[in-house]
Amino acid sequence: MKIMKFLSLVTMVLLIVSCDKKGVAKKELKTELDSVSYAIGMDVAKNVKTSFDEFDNDLFMQGFVNVSDSTDIILDETKAQAVVRAYFQKKQKELAEKAKEDAEKAKEAGIKYLADNKSKEGVKTTESGLQYIVLKAGTGAKPTTESKVKVHYHGTLIDGTVFDSSVDRGEPAEFGVTQVIKGWTEGLQLMSTGAKYKFFIPSDLAYGANPRPGGAIKPNSTLIFDVELLEIVE
Repeated sequence: MKIMKFLSLVTMVLLIVSCDKKGVAKKELKTELDSVSYAIGMDVAKNVKTSFDEFDNDLFMQGFVNVSDSTDIILDETKAQAVVRAYFQKKQKELAEKAKEDAEKAKEAGIKYLADNKSKEGVKTTESGLQYIVLKAGTGAKPTTESKVKVHYHGTLIDGTVFDSSVDRGEPAEFGVTQVIKGWTEGLQLMSTGAKYKFFIPSDLAYGANPRPGGAIKPNSTLIFDVELLEIVE
């Protein structure tokens, strides 16, 4: 959607809200068009809330009224579009810079965490940098890269934030040993069936700088998993 078209929709929503606050009775949804109109208003309102940290409603409405009346217009259309475009470009740059800064902080925090963790009792470190603790030894066979396994797991960030847990869901997960992050692929092959390990996985053996967008795992996050190998399915 074009920026100016988007803002036009926002204007309609704010105008309706403004009128409602002045005493205009709320309408009921009686027809399909009523419902569509209300749904569009909801969608636009969500976009406004995510696009702006702060907003001057009075100036917004002043611009709407000036254009509607074709009077006292302060900015011409070309200038207005340039102002909006520049604003969003600046915001995108700020967000990109903050994301880069946050990723660097996460990387440094992970490196420090693993360095401190390395010397703790029971922690072993592999050549790749994967760290693990044997919580319970297993007695069965070890999976290979060709195996499919059934596991229970509980995943957290280094600050304790839970981002995924089959334990919490109450349902084990099944997948191929090579269908997961590198730290898991390596760690699973260390385990005998029936074992339970705690893995401390550096970001380069996890999702690196490209985790799933919108999730709890941020770029360069070090991950911690409690993993129980229930069985080798095939």
